[in-house]
Amino acid sequence: MRKLSVIDFLSLDGVMQAPGQPEEDTEGGIRYGGWAIPYHDEGLATSVAESMAATDAYLFGRKTYENFAAYWPTAPREIPFTDHLNNTAKYVVSETLKNPEWHNTTVIDGDVAAKVVKLKQQPGKNIAVLGSGELVQTLIKNDLVDEYLLTVYPILLGGGKRLFRDDDQTRSLELVDFKTTSTGGFVLTYRPAR
Repeated sequence: MRKLSVIDFLSLDGVMQAPGQPEEDTEGGIRYGGWAIPYHDEGLATSVAESMAATDAYLFGRKTYENFAAYWPTAPREIPFTDHLNNTAKYVVSETLKNPEWHNTTVIDGDVAAKVVKLKQQPGKNIAVLGSGELVQTLIKNDLVDEYLLTVYPILLGGGKRLFRDDDQTRSLELVDFKTTSTGGFVLTYRPAR
C-alpha cells in the first residue's frame, strides 16, 4: 500500500496558515502571511527534493490546490520543482471544482476517506499532501496519514489555523527522522504509532 505523507510548514506554536506569501490565506485575519520564507535554507531544499523524488501523486484540498494551480503551470522552468509539480498526478478534494485546468488533475468528491483508501491501494510511490489544512483534518480523523513531514520554524505567530486541532482524541506518534536547519528550525518526520 502506498504511503500518504502530510507535508507542512509550521510555526513553533503550530500555525500552518499562509507560510509562503502575504496574500496566500488571510482567512481569520492572519496578518503574517509569508512568515516561513526568511527561514528557508539549502538543507530544507534538499529535504524537499528528497520528498519529491519519493512522490508520484499529490492530494490537495481545494483552496491549496487553487493557490498552486494559479502559479505552477506558468512558473519558470528553472525553479527546481516546476516540472515535477506540473507533471505529477494531482488529486483535489472538492465538491465545487468541476473542470480543473492544471495538467494531470483528478477531482475527488463524495466519500473522501473511501476514495483516499482506494488511491492508497493503487501501485506507486508516496502520495503527498501539501498544506490543505481542512483535508488533513479528515485524513487524521480517518487514520489515513502514514507520515508527517513537518518543518518547524522558530517563530511564534499567536494565531492562525493549526495543523493539529482539538478533536478529543489522543494519537501517539513515533519520531523517525530529525534534522536541524541553519536558520534554527527543525525538519521532523513522525509516523503514527499504530
